[in-house]
Amino acid sequence: MRLLITAGPTREPIDPVRFLSNRSSGRMGYALAEAAHAAGHEVLLISGPVTLPAPSGVQIIRIETAREMFDAVRTHLPGCDSAIFSAAVADYRPAQIIPQKLKKSADTLTLELERTEDILGSVRSQFAFTGFLVGFAAETENLIAHAQDKLQRKGCDLIIANDVSQSGIGFDSLENEVTLCLPDGQTMPLPRQLKTALARELIAHISRLSSPHATK
Repeated sequence: MRLLITAGPTREPIDPVRFLSNRSSGRMGYALAEAAHAAGHEVLLISGPVTLPAPSGVQIIRIETAREMFDAVRTHLPGCDSAIFSAAVADYRPAQIIPQKLKKSADTLTLELERTEDILGSVRSQFAFTGFLVGFAAETENLIAHAQDKLQRKGCDLIIANDVSQSGIGFDSLENEVTLCLPDGQTMPLPRQLKTALARELIAHISRLSSPHATK
């Protein structure tokens, strides 16, 4: 199958030298791209700014901001059979970008923020994607409840939920521990392991669930 994967953080500029971002390293998304390619799938990786080498055999598109990722997904999603949205996209960006370096002056500083594009939420409603849709839910509390809510709101076929409040897993770590959440309420926990090993397991589950003959 042809598979689109998003990975890494986005950077939302404040001025020419500063930006808003998060702790995502992109390792999970890159591991998924490598595992999917190794399994024989055609992979397009849309990546935010990371320090990881490009996965061999994978087409990669590099972006910086949430708006750039939104545009890249809209352009390249047609023709894909499945899509995995593992990128940690910023929810907000500065309402105005300051054209010159902001100088330190007052003791406090207030930035006005605006919502970024809802990429995952646009896949069904705006992009009319009918393939198998996978999202990630990185949470710090009420993991399953928030993941199931996200699954329904975004029209996903699968949500991969992980508790990023736990030390040693999730953001900027070599390991992860996740729970698969399905539309029928079924959950499937996958144990803590290296992201490379977890990615192979996830791609196997996604390949099975996205099969036209799968019983979800």
